[in-house]
Amino acid sequence: MNRRVVLMRNTLALTLAAVLGGGYVYLHGSDFTTASAAPLLSGAPAAGAAAVSPTGNVAQMAPTDFSGIVERTGPAVVNISVTGKASRRSDNADQAEENDSNDPFYEFFKRFGPQFGQQFQQPHGPQITHGLGSGFIISADGLILTNAHVVDGAQEVTVKLTDRREFKAKVLGIDKQSDIALIRIPAKDLPTVQIGNSSLLKVGEPVLAIGSPYGFDNTATAGIVSAKSRSLPDDNYVPFIQTDVAVNPGNSGGPLFNLKGQVVGINSQIYTQTGGYQGLSFAIPIDVAMKVQQQLLAHGKVTRGRLGVSVQEVNQALAESFGLKKSEGALVSSVEKDSPAEKAGVQAGDVILAFNGQPIDHSVDLPTVVADAAPGSTQKLEIMRNGSAKTISVVIGEMKPVKEAAANGNAEPQGRLGLAVRPLNKDEQQQIGVRGGLLVQDVSGPAAVAGIESGDVILSLNGTAVTGVEQLRNLVSKAGKNVALLVERGDEKIFVPVYLE
Repeated sequence: MNRRVVLMRNTLALTLAAVLGGGYVYLHGSDFTTASAAPLLSGAPAAGAAAVSPTGNVAQMAPTDFSGIVERTGPAVVNISVTGKASRRSDNADQAEENDSNDPFYEFFKRFGPQFGQQFQQPHGPQITHGLGSGFIISADGLILTNAHVVDGAQEVTVKLTDRREFKAKVLGIDKQSDIALIRIPAKDLPTVQIGNSSLLKVGEPVLAIGSPYGFDNTATAGIVSAKSRSLPDDNYVPFIQTDVAVNPGNSGGPLFNLKGQVVGINSQIYTQTGGYQGLSFAIPIDVAMKVQQQLLAHGKVTRGRLGVSVQEVNQALAESFGLKKSEGALVSSVEKDSPAEKAGVQAGDVILAFNGQPIDHSVDLPTVVADAAPGSTQKLEIMRNGSAKTISVVIGEMKPVKEAAANGNAEPQGRLGLAVRPLNKDEQQQIGVRGGLLVQDVSGPAAVAGIESGDVILSLNGTAVTGVEQLRNLVSKAGKNVALLVERGDEKIFVPVYLE
């Protein structure tokens, strides 16, 4: 059986028939208050604390009681339903998508929003799509935060409160990069959530999600923070909070609360093989969301700083290859032509350790701090290059989509690496935008173990540009036990650490 791993935007998409025929349970919340923390049960141990018997033995762990948080904050969590149109596809297009869906990477990167739900199969004209999501009220005059993929492309957005009132919402702004949207309903004196600080979250800390999974309004599920600063495919500007909270289609855009009843995240994605919850869910940190919200409210769009580099995580093998004492920073794998980084002198192989005095521990930290920098401002980069620390000044640009080139004889073997390579011809070099480079035609030994594949293009070894087969052989013969190969694969450049025999 084929098993596909899917990273899904968890908005529930439904047919109109299902919407009309389905039954929904409306849960009523009590009066909303602004108290900052749920009171502990009288006489009960603190949430998650172990009870101690008179003999001093540790008894069973007491469960965490979230009832006070649900009672207070539930009325500020809303159900969002959207209606949109999708263009009718031809049979050939349907067949092409069916073929693509056999590719696990197609499934892995596919967004699961209303456009991917079931639709009326009309012979002519547009098809009607319906979707459900969640959101939460951040101001008493009707401002609501949700996910961009919940309302993107919607012709009509309806917000339903826990008291059964319904309002047509206006979309004030959408930011697809962070998956945040800001909408407003024409209402006053609404209950609101309290905004927390996601940077204070600790791994293992209990958290609570409230939303509308599968259309069931005001559903509460709980778990713990599993990890922080997760970098996910196709999401370069969000250091996700990973939890084991049960999050399902329809929970998208709903709040993630800490034990104080404060919103610390927005539930956004799940990692699944089935389409439903399997123990891995991801939330956008509220710190990121509120910065986006402020720009959407003021300007209707988000402006981000741009450096113009592609970076990757520094593991132990790469740290040793680049002369670092520990695994830290963001390793520059490529620099965009005519970008602010290139103009400032940043090079592939540089390890960025700090941005304007802010340490970069993980590669996912860099896009976040660069995005927050104002275009046109001058910032300091602290880098490590060839084992030496340097400080570079860079004028930040305005973020735009990064364009990178891609590449597709006689091969010569490289015994110690286990590679058979050939030089790129001029057309291939021009297509990729490089001088030199060696195309991998066969791979075995250490290179195969490291993950080098046929079709990769070797661009450099330990920071030295590779221009010919003999040069690569000489570089390998003089290298130690660890080398870092910069390779071009498809649409990206990555450093691959190789342990030599």
